[in-house]
Amino acid sequence: QVQLVQSGGGLVQAGDSLRPSCAANGLTFTWYVMAWFRQAPGKEREFVSAISQSGGLTRYADSVKGRFTNSRDNAKNMVYLQMNTLEAEDTAVYYCAAGTGAMPVVKDRYVYWGQGTQVTVSS
Repeated sequence: QVQLVQSGGGLVQAGDSLRPSCAANGLTFTWYVMAWFRQAPGKEREFVSAISQSGGLTRYADSVKGRFTNSRDNAKNMVYLQMNTLEAEDTAVYYCAAGTGAMPVVKDRYVYWGQGTQVTVSS
């Protein structure tokens, strides 16, 4: 059974940092692109970042470029999202996801999803 188990959200102030993580179980981790999406109240789930199977390539939404860093540890089946200089607009539930293809930004391309972790940034 495939599980993506997330941790590391929380409540912080604007300008602070957080590093949510995602542990993947029950799948061949190196077969999958890993991505982060987020969903704010009343909004669609949106792409944040993706990382290639090897970790050598990353892709970011314009809104987080330069502030967020996506990384993975294939020896531990883990993926991380280092979020720096957080803004109130980053407040959302963050989801990790596993999929295939060339780091797609469309959520329908991702097969497995984590349970989500709340990130709240106060201004």
